[in-house]
Amino acid sequence: MTSAAPAAALGLEHVTCAFAARGGQGRYIAVRDTSLAVGAGEFVSVVGPTGCGKSTLLNVAAGLLAPSSGRALVHGVPLSGINARAGYMFQSDALMPWRNTLDNVTAGLEFHGTANADAVPKAREWLTRVGLAGFEDRYPHQLSGGMRKRVALAQMLILDPEILLMDEPFSALDIQTRQLMENELLELWSADRKSVLFITHDLEEAISLSDRVIVLSAGPETHPIGEFAIDLARPRDVAEIRMQPRFNELHESIWRVLKAEVLKGYAQSRR
Repeated sequence: MTSAAPAAALGLEHVTCAFAARGGQGRYIAVRDTSLAVGAGEFVSVVGPTGCGKSTLLNVAAGLLAPSSGRALVHGVPLSGINARAGYMFQSDALMPWRNTLDNVTAGLEFHGTANADAVPKAREWLTRVGLAGFEDRYPHQLSGGMRKRVALAQMLILDPEILLMDEPFSALDIQTRQLMENELLELWSADRKSVLFITHDLEEAISLSDRVIVLSAGPETHPIGEFAIDLARPRDVAEIRMQPRFNELHESIWRVLKAEVLKGYAQSRR
């Protein structure tokens, strides 16, 4: 008798998300009957055309949005309310401008009732890990875009979430800073292998980071249309790996599925 396979760290089962259409006439179905899973310690990226509903799915996984039908599961247990076992990193900075770097990183621990005497040393340790030792007293407006992203990473990881939900976190950065941050993320992730659901519109980023890439169709009624295992060796340098022949083969295979949906999404945006 074989034992049952362990439940995925995060699962979406037959999720549909519908909203009131503009003008109040009918419903707009953003996502239809979508299922996906992220295994323990797995890094999964979701790619799709701009506006196809990628962030909607991430909000369902975070418990910020209840699906119209279907469900989210965390380690096999249906999610009800906010996903307390996940950390969320947004596309835009979520730093508090009135708090300095150290206080931004300790904020989550404070909200969870951790004493300041315990929170501060832990925050200093995380700032060292993300390369910001010595910047504890700087405020967000005194930091570069890449440095603010490092603060946001420390702010999320200090809470030791089991699952990382990341919504195009590096999209606003220049290409050099983005690659530095991608490598930073991979180094931190490889230390304890959190389960990651990473949303991006950048196919090269998805391949460089992931164990698996899921492709979504253009909206409305977004749904998965392809899934690809990324069999590139780890550890990875995101700049160097893009020069490997296998990277180009994977890019070509995934782009063959994604291209028509990107063109469809672009045409819809011009209407």
